[in-house]
This record gives sequence, structure tokens and C-alpha cells, in this order.
Amino acid sequence: MIKTPSIEWLSNPEVFRVNRIDAHSDHLYYENKEDIKLGYDMPLRQSLNGKWRFSYAVNQDSRIKDFYKEDYDCSNFDYINVPGHIQMQGYDKCQYINTMYPWDGHDELRPPHISKTYNPVGSYVKYFNIKDELKGKKTFISFQGVETAFYVWLNGEFIGYSEDTFTPSEFEISEYLKDGENKLAVEVYKRSSASWLEDQDFWRFSGIFRYVYLYAIPECHVDNIFVKAGLDDSYTEGRLNLDINLKLNKECFVNIYLEDNDRNLICSLEKSKAENILNKDMKVYNVKPWSAETPYLYNLYIELVDENDELIEIVRQRVGFRRFELKDSIMYLNGKRILFKGVNRHEFNCEKGRAITVEDMLWDIKFFKQHNINSVRTSHYPNNSIWYDLCDEYGIYLIDEANLESHGSWQKMGECEPSWNVPGSIPEWKGAVLDRAESMFERDKNHPSILIWSCGNESYAGTNILEMTKYFHKNDDSRLVHYEGVFWNREFDEISDMESRMYAKPKDIEEYLNNNPKKPYISCEYMHAMGNSCGGLNLYTELEDKYPMYQGGFIWDYIDQAIAVTDEDGESKLVYGGDFDDRATDYCFCTDGIIYADRTISPKAQEVKYLFSNIKIKPDNKGVLIKNNNLFKGTESYEFVCYIENEGNRIFEKTMLIDVDAESEKYVEIDYPNIEKNGEFTYNVSMILKEDTLWAEKGYEVAFGQAIYNKLEDLDSENIEDKLEVVHGDVNVGIKGKGFNMMFSIQEGGLISLRYDDKEYITRAPKTSFFRATTDNDRGNGHNFRCSQWQIAGQHQKLVDFKLKEEENKVILEYKFIMPTSVETTNTVIYTVTADGAINVNLKYKGVEGMAEIPLYGMDFKLKKELGNFKYYGLGPDENYIDRNEGTRLGVFENTAMNNMSKYLIPQECGNRTGVRWVKVTDDNGEGLCFKYDKKPFELSVLPYSAYEIENAMHIDELPKVNYTWVRIIDKQMGVGGDDSWGAPVHDQYLIPSCEDIDFSFTITKA
Repeated sequence: MIKTPSIEWLSNPEVFRVNRIDAHSDHLYYENKEDIKLGYDMPLRQSLNGKWRFSYAVNQDSRIKDFYKEDYDCSNFDYINVPGHIQMQGYDKCQYINTMYPWDGHDELRPPHISKTYNPVGSYVKYFNIKDELKGKKTFISFQGVETAFYVWLNGEFIGYSEDTFTPSEFEISEYLKDGENKLAVEVYKRSSASWLEDQDFWRFSGIFRYVYLYAIPECHVDNIFVKAGLDDSYTEGRLNLDINLKLNKECFVNIYLEDNDRNLICSLEKSKAENILNKDMKVYNVKPWSAETPYLYNLYIELVDENDELIEIVRQRVGFRRFELKDSIMYLNGKRILFKGVNRHEFNCEKGRAITVEDMLWDIKFFKQHNINSVRTSHYPNNSIWYDLCDEYGIYLIDEANLESHGSWQKMGECEPSWNVPGSIPEWKGAVLDRAESMFERDKNHPSILIWSCGNESYAGTNILEMTKYFHKNDDSRLVHYEGVFWNREFDEISDMESRMYAKPKDIEEYLNNNPKKPYISCEYMHAMGNSCGGLNLYTELEDKYPMYQGGFIWDYIDQAIAVTDEDGESKLVYGGDFDDRATDYCFCTDGIIYADRTISPKAQEVKYLFSNIKIKPDNKGVLIKNNNLFKGTESYEFVCYIENEGNRIFEKTMLIDVDAESEKYVEIDYPNIEKNGEFTYNVSMILKEDTLWAEKGYEVAFGQAIYNKLEDLDSENIEDKLEVVHGDVNVGIKGKGFNMMFSIQEGGLISLRYDDKEYITRAPKTSFFRATTDNDRGNGHNFRCSQWQIAGQHQKLVDFKLKEEENKVILEYKFIMPTSVETTNTVIYTVTADGAINVNLKYKGVEGMAEIPLYGMDFKLKKELGNFKYYGLGPDENYIDRNEGTRLGVFENTAMNNMSKYLIPQECGNRTGVRWVKVTDDNGEGLCFKYDKKPFELSVLPYSAYEIENAMHIDELPKVNYTWVRIIDKQMGVGGDDSWGAPVHDQYLIPSCEDIDFSFTITKA
């Protein structure tokens, strides 16, 4: 045992653990059977979480070197919370960065060197008395997560040193404990040589951010278990193989038995003589296999008893029988081809950073199940151990990823340049890399939810990473190994058992799959969900049935990494990189989630839920076709609510029980009533939970399908008997009728007054618009430069012609505009006013060659802010676009302009709806305007800000106070895209070519 620490360890990649005990499984153990129900509160564990004494220093030279000594008085130290990051508690500064190393531009460094001037040090002190249950036993201290390197002392004695932020570091402390008060001292460094291996795309925090606890072991103890719970070739018989390592201080015996969920004994092995290493095999007949659909867990008990059968220790290990394998270049689970419908998940809480809580984890896993997400990649490090238990219990497939990313050492400015890549094939990094693989494997190996080990992320390639794969293959034949980095260096193709790519476009994936592929394909990252994104997700999910070797992917990513702060007015707001004056930074690139940082759900989740559903529901006006793409589970736990609606009014409903086996489909006729009246009718089928589950309550909708039918017969045109009065002015044209008064300006180019029952609704003449507030994806692909002319086209169009035509009970006003574009473009607006007070608005754009795609084409209405409520009949309920509306349904929905403003961290285009038939925009008294479609449904947004106000803001709180309600009636808006956020364009089919004519019309009436 090393007794003297050295500061030089920090910059030595070959020193990554000193006095640290070997990694082991994360099982729980007890001295009494009745204590099992306590779970993680096992009596032989003592939490050290809570308030610790704390001192901060900016570097090693300014730290208090003797703080660890028993006689050093730490009473003047601050207090800090453990677990927690120091940066989230007022020390150092928050910095977000993606691929660069955080010292880039501050220090000229190459691996393994670290800065001597800036390397924040946290000196932690905890005083404690050991609890009775631990006294007299061999005792250890466990640090579940410390970023990034730390030294430990107990009562002035050096205990050990460790790196690897995201796996446990444990030390034996038995001989250093004393009766009464003990002084634990921990010195945590933000940076060490390990920092070259931890260049993940996240906030660069430091500190003790996961649990710290003491634990003691009985004189005979199960130290390590490896449970392989496999299936035979029929997938009906379980094969239980146990490798058990024991620590024995006296003779004892081992009892092993397996129970099902109802506590029925399944099989047992009794009173085997205990040895330091045991290997046992058991068979389980008529086994219930584990899967995400049916996450059945057995309870395995391992008892250590003395010669009198008195219990010394009991372990309960949850066991899931499953078989994951590669056959004919396809991944199978329990004999079925698996599809990963996944997300990448950083551990994150907007107030606590990566020091997440059990409540956070429970919220996340319920969200996954509710949104049909079946898999998670633990990007890019092993997660809190509790997360794996939840995935076992709730049913989530995992790629468990080692804590390795050296992105900045080989990719600069987007180019591959690995001249000084680490770990590469450099011998002095091999030990640290393999230690990270071993630490993850040993802790997590008993979780059935883990199907794949990942060697890390974006670290290029080399023999060191290859050694990780060899380690996993040697020690575990029940899982596969993943690593995307071989895409960059095919010499190391054997590192990964699957072809894994990032942000490959659908056509690139098809090209791989159509060219005699040797490995199954997954996208370990795709659909970059930054800001208003996830357009075109359907183009990926369409590959699932087309190519057997296409096996899904993992959206980047799950949650926005934005931090909650309190501003000078006491208001809480979310901020991103750069807002802490952190440089270098990658600004808002940390906000890529399908949920917001405060765990509210973004509109993007609507599309994910629908497209990831295994149950496809296709109604018609006679019945419904239900296609069950589950691999193992039928529809017996659901009810199907079948109903007909006419513009939001439900005219028929029936609930049915329909049992469709896994991997089958069934058409069921429904005795719908005969529809006689005219109108548009939706035939809807909602699949809801029949009973409460762990993740949702009875009645929760899991899947949905809809068909739309129009019953339209020729009707006599309504005879309008009211008369129009036209007032001819030099500048304005007034039009009056029963209950309305309008004014059109020749000078201002359109409608400048619209009064119904003498109430004014218009503030300025509505303008045609070709512009949307730039999205993150737009900026990334150069849209804002390429399409900049369309921004000024609407703002600065020039009226060149006006025509007035009066007919019986009808007045037609035609305005022609030219736009200030490099190629002259024209735009005509025709208002037709009828005697009933309706205005038909017809917009005509003349296509030209030589211009970029049009962001959108529609008309902006600047209404009074009191008109802040809207009710519409169209696709919803959440925001949607032409490339992100598969998960919508046609119905009547209500909202407000303010609530329609999506909470993207950088304000951008948001709040759109497609397929709109009509919308009523009203005040709190229900008075306002109604916009109705003419010939075809339109797109719509109702927001408290104009596109130009949104474009100018970099944060939500920079938006001005609300002065108006902005209504956009849109013929078509281009999609939002999302293949990536740094160059991928919106797919062609979701663009608006500027060379094509556009003819669009709608009608305005009183609401």
C-alpha cells in the first residue's frame, strides 16, 4: 500500500488508481432477510451525503496543503453540498464546450500535460462518527462519482487516489477508523491527465457529484457476482451460470435459490461448501424471458450460513433471462430481430448538473415508456448505478458506454487530424483505458437491460480501444461490443461488432445496406434535436421494414443541457454556453433535447412517440387494422377507444378489447353509424392502458390512428341579400356593410382597418412574408445566408400597381408588389369583399429561376395583443411542420399566443400548425377574427412576437414585452430538418422551390 501521495500523479497517465480496490458488481447484501425490503438503505451502509466543509483554490499552488491533517482547524471553511458540482454552488465557473478541449486558447498543452495556473481544487472535509452496524467489521469508503481526480485522507492518513469520473472508486479504511469523530479529507482536481480522455460534449464541472458512503462487510461476504441468465435454443429454458467471488474469514456454506415474482421457488442449490471462487449452473424450465416489452425479473438469493445454518449474509440479485446474439449479420433478442428506438441521454438536471436525483431518473424512465422509447445509450459514460436497476425493472435496452472521449485530440474544425490522438496506440494510455472498461463491466455486468458494451465515443481508433473490445469479448459472451470510431479508420474495423454511424442521412444508410454489408447497422447518433428540429424522422423509421440489417438508432439527444440561474430581478431563467463568460465555448450546442432542461416536454416528443410506437393503427370508415410490431407482447393490456368526430364534436364512441398477438396484424370491423350530413369526419382509434402500470396510469394513450373522410354534396350557394357601400377616397377605399366597416389603403398597400360591430382588429396592413425566424438547423446549413433576400423581400416589398373592381355584392382590390431581390420577383394580393362582411384573400407569387428556396409564403397579421387566444381546426395538438407532422391528428385545439411560444433556448421559428381548416383568434370575451381555408388547408402560427423580433433575440428573456398578437396564415413553410445541425439541409421534398408559381387563398370573417 502506497502511503505518500504525489502531485505528479495528476499528469501521469499511467497513474490512475492508487490503493483503490478492484471493481465489483453493484449487488446489495444484508445480514437479515427482513432488511431486504430496505433496498439501497441497507444497514451495512452509512451515507456521508450532505453538508461538507469546503475550501476552493484556483490551482494546486494556492490550495491549503495541510487541510487533511487531524489537527488542522477547518472551522473557517465554507459548506458545500455533496453530491454536487462546485460550479453549481458558487465556485469556479461553468463552461460548456463540445469538441475542443476546454483549455484551448488558454494554455498550449499536449497530452498528458495539464495547466499549472488554472486547475481548480476543491478541498472537502467531512466529520463523522461510524454507526454501530459497521463497528468491528472490515469497512470501505465508496465514491460513486468524482470529477476528475482526487486524493483521500482519513484521520490524517493517506488512503488513496483515483481517476475515472463516472465509475466508483473504493478504498478500504478499516485500520484508519477510530471511535468517536473521524475526519475525512478529499482533495478534488478539476483536471488531470484523465481530462484528455474525458472531452465529452457537456458542461465541464468538477467535484464530488455522486453519492459517498461507507460500507462494511460480514466476516463471510459475497464480494463479486457475475450472473449470466441465458436461454437455450428454444428460448423457453433458462440457463443460469453464476461466477461468485467470496471473502471468507471462517468456514461457511452457500445456499442459492431462485424465486419468481410471486415468491415461488423455481430452483435451488443448498449447502455448498464456500470457497473463494465458485461457479454454479442451474436450469430454469418454462422461463419467462426478459425484454423491454415484458421486463420479467426473477429474484436470485445467495445465502452464506455457518455450520448451524445461522445466516451470515444474504444477497438478492434481480435476474432477467434473455439471449442477445448476432446471427446472419442481424442482432436478435430472444430469437427476434431487434429494433432500437432510442435516445442518447446525458445525466442532467438544470439546477444540479450531473448530480441527478432518483426522482429525475424516475421521471426520465417513465417519459421513455410513455413515448415508446425502448433504448438508451449512456452517452458518454457509465450512469448512476440506480439507473440500470430502473432500466431492468421498467424495460429499457441499454448501450452502456465507457467513460472515454478524446474528440479534441483528433478532430479539429470538423476535419480528421489524428496526429496526436489519445489514447490511440500509445502504450502509456493502455492501462487507464482498460481500467475504465473493467470498472464499467464489473459494476454493471448483472443488468439484463445492458445488451451492448460501448468502448466510448469519438476517440478515433487504435490498439488501446481494440484492447477494450478484446476485454469485453473475453469476459462476456452474452453481449456485443459497439464503437463508432472505426468509421474514421477501417484498419480497426474489428473493434465494433456492428456498423455504427453518426448523422448518416437516409440515403447514406441505404447505400451501406445495399452494398453487401457485413455488419448490422445502427445510428448511435442521429436526428440532431437542437432547437426546432427532428424534421424527417419518418425517413429513418421507414427503413425499419425495408432492410433487416437496419436496426434503428439513438436520437441526439434526450434533454437540453441548460442551467437555471436567477437574474437581477429574482426571476429564474435557463442559460447556455457563453452566458457565464466562459470561453472557449460552443454556446447553445448543449441544447439538443427532445425535452427542455426543466423537464417539460418539447413539441418534438410528439413525433418521436408516434414514429417509435410498435403498434400501428390504421382506421377506415368500416373498422381498423392493427399491426402489432412488438416482438413478444400482444395487445391484451390495452383498450381501443374508437370514435368519430366532426370538427371536434364527438358523434360516436365505442371501447373495444382487441387481442393482436406480437408480430401479427388483425383487421376488426366496427359498427359505425351511417353518416348522412355533410362535413369532414375523422375516424379515430386510441389505444390506452387498461390498468395502471409502473410508468403510467390507466387510460394513458400509447398509440393512435386516424382516417379522414369528407362527405360533401352540392349545396345551393347562399344567397347574400345585404348590400355593400363603397367609399372612394384619394388614398383609401372604404367598404361598409351590415355589421362591418373596412378600409383599404392604396398608400400602405392593403387592409388598414377591419371593424366588426364597430370593434377594430387591425393595427397595420397585413404583409405577405417569405421569411421565418432562423432555426438552429437553418443557421447550421447556411440557410440564413442563402435565403437572406427573402427576409427583406417581405419587409421591403414595393407596391407597383393597384386595381379596384366593383361588382354586385362584391368588391375586388388587387395590389401588385415587387420585391428587392437579385432576380426581380413579384407578388400579388387580391382582396375580395362580399356583402356578408367576409374577405377572401388571394396571394399569388410568380416563380423565377435563380433564387434560393423560399422559407415560407404567407401573410402576417399584426393584431392587438388582447387577441391572445386561439382555437383552430387542424393538425395538432403540438407544434408541427410538413416534415414533422406524422404524429399529429386532425382535431379542434385551443391555445394562447404566449403558450404557443416554444421554449427553445435561442428563440427561433416555432408554434406552427399544418393542415388548418379554420382558426379563431379572440380576446377573453370570445370576440375576434376567424380565418378559414379556401380550396386547401393552410399552415398557421399565433405568437406574441413577430418573426423579426424572434430573429433578433439570443435568449427568451431578450424578447420585448408583448405588444401585439402576430397571426401568420401560411400557404406552406419549408420543413425544419434535423439530420444534423451543422450542414444538413432540409430534404428536397420539404422545400419550397422559388421557381414555381404559388396561388393561395383564405377567407377572413368575424369569429
